[in-house]
Amino acid sequence: MKNICFFVAVFIFAVSTDGIFALDPLNEVPELNARAAVLMDAATGMILFEKNADDQIPPASLTKLMTMYVAEKEAEKRGISLDEPAKLPRQSWAENQPPRSSLMFLEQGHVVSLNELFLGMAIPSGNDAAVAVALNFSPTINAFARMMNREAAEIGMKDTVFVEPSGISEENLTTARDFAVFCREYLRLYPENLKKYHSVTQFAYPKVSNLRPSLQNKVETIVQGNHISLIYSFDGVDGLKTGYIDESGYNIALTAERSGTRFIAVILGVSASLGSRWGVRARDADGEALLTWAFNNFKTVRPEIPAIPPARVWKGALNHVPLAVPETARALTVLADRSDHIRCEIAVYELTAPLPAGFPAGNVEFFDDNERIARAELLTSEEIVTGNFFKRLWDSICLFFLNLTRRQQ
Repeated sequence: MKNICFFVAVFIFAVSTDGIFALDPLNEVPELNARAAVLMDAATGMILFEKNADDQIPPASLTKLMTMYVAEKEAEKRGISLDEPAKLPRQSWAENQPPRSSLMFLEQGHVVSLNELFLGMAIPSGNDAAVAVALNFSPTINAFARMMNREAAEIGMKDTVFVEPSGISEENLTTARDFAVFCREYLRLYPENLKKYHSVTQFAYPKVSNLRPSLQNKVETIVQGNHISLIYSFDGVDGLKTGYIDESGYNIALTAERSGTRFIAVILGVSASLGSRWGVRARDADGEALLTWAFNNFKTVRPEIPAIPPARVWKGALNHVPLAVPETARALTVLADRSDHIRCEIAVYELTAPLPAGFPAGNVEFFDDNERIARAELLTSEEIVTGNFFKRLWDSICLFFLNLTRRQQ
């Protein structure tokens, strides 16, 4: 793992400083209304744009994405189907939510599945749905918040803290960088959620099936639309979530995919003083500007990597060890106008036992028509133990004559 992380660090460092592997965009970076923003390549994790990326800002209803993530992981762990009926404690009813809450409109006696609660969070951004989900997987809101914070720490969200699952509290804090990292992990684990929840355009609730038989002749279904307007107007946008509270202003986490390239944009802190109409417009303008700039300038490529020969191992129980290509080498972020002719060169080292699994044993380098654009280490895929006395002796003799021959060449 250490060697894989090293590759990523070199790549990002080179991009941002001395021009080796440089990714210089063709167009000037956009100016944004937001206080903070990050644009990331979802496949590689490379950050291509940042503005005040480490400022802590309340995520508002972006918090519900973490609530969904934690709940879905817990459901998998406990063998719970999201189609199962959910509990609706009194605390989750719409009438018990704070003033100005977005609502799914849960009421006492409703019959609703966890899957419907997820939709109620994703589309109308129901605070009642978030509370219901949290209390289906934890005895208290505080206990669920601790689960959220454990997951955030495991993902590597260093400057994020959650105190409740809906995002209504200004004490929830995150950064644009942290939240982009989270969105990438969320999409990695649950890519189907984009189609299942986040790109759904309308949510109707309650339906007849959500009511007790005695109330089914009095159903008053409320239809609410997806708050991400760019789903309707920007090619490729298919989620994730908007958010607003007075303390944060207007937030959005967006993702869009075109021709195998997916970007994640996190935009935080468009000023609340703009008012609802103009604040939403400014937030959406930032999202459109960032994604347009990204698609105009960058592309994800997945270069074909030829078969990697095994490394020769001297003095080991085995003569050869297979090598593994790190996942970070299977997708690269490149300039959009230099993505057509990517080639790779492979170097494999000779090794001497004993060797642990994951030991550096070579490298693969990627080039376009102009320069080297990335490099990754090849790692041993298994442990190699020392051979017996006769194997070590024989290999020592072979190495002596092999080195002698090499010196004479």
